Amino acid sequence: MQPFTIANTSGITASPTKFYNWQNYRCAYEVHQPIDSSADCTPLLLIHPIGVGLSRQFWQRFCHEWYQTNHQNIIYNPDLLGCGESDMPRQAYKPIDWAKQLQHFLHTVVQKPVIVIAQGALSPVAIELVKLEPNLIKGLVLSGPTAWSVTTKNAPKWQQNLLWSIFNSPLGNAFFRYARTRKFLVSFSTEKLFASSEAVDEQWLNTLIADAKNMGGRYAVFSFLARFWQRDYSGDIASIQQPTLVVLGDTASAISKEGKKETPDERLADYLACLPQGRGMKISGRNVLPYESTAEFVATISSFVNELS
Repeated sequence: MQPFTIANTSGITASPTKFYNWQNYRCAYEVHQPIDSSADCTPLLLIHPIGVGLSRQFWQRFCHEWYQTNHQNIIYNPDLLGCGESDMPRQAYKPIDWAKQLQHFLHTVVQKPVIVIAQGALSPVAIELVKLEPNLIKGLVLSGPTAWSVTTKNAPKWQQNLLWSIFNSPLGNAFFRYARTRKFLVSFSTEKLFASSEAVDEQWLNTLIADAKNMGGRYAVFSFLARFWQRDYSGDIASIQQPTLVVLGDTASAISKEGKKETPDERLADYLACLPQGRGMKISGRNVLPYESTAEFVATISSFVNELS
């Protein structure tokens, strides 16, 4: 799949896929920036969600809208290990693994402080990253973070290992082959991710289907389904000293059973009660705001980003 490019329509240059090495793995990323911009704005570091066919391509619409509205920040958009065009070793991935990957990326590629924008259940990666590199994080935007009751609960290790053993088997392979079909992707996106079925468009589906052709991406997905990302992050969240903006959809829902009774207002209140420098906003949409409600999401985070730039 070709990287998203917007250079000819809005005065932006989008780099071809670039690569760097981390722990002997080849990791992919791309850089978006305004042409001939002299503005010295804080760069944005994007953290894409994990799921069937998901990669840095999730942020296509966001990057386009960001520059269409005359923002000047350079955008760094990496593929996490196991996703997109990065290497896909057969291993169980945890947020700390991806955070260490991004720590290396900050040191070797970006080499200056950033504002991190993390999507959904990959918010723990941003939380781990700010623990590792507080001096290189100026602020965080958490888009549709996981239900508070899930974010503050330790997943039993026996359960994680059992689920991983099931997924990391021929049964898991068969499930992934089914999960990458158009029928499943339409159903899951409509029932779990988008507020409106009409928003589950061809661009979304075609991007997922194209990326999911690579069976190597199943290990990151299985790590997510086995809940290797889940532990009690309340103490870490309470220790974040950087300004943090939490953005939730007004119809935000929980994927897992634990958080289903939680309303968007309750989730927002819980995060803000814990964050030392937290602020929050609700916008229209459900669980994939940078894609489903792109213009409103960009407008919502703009003043926060400009403050820190």
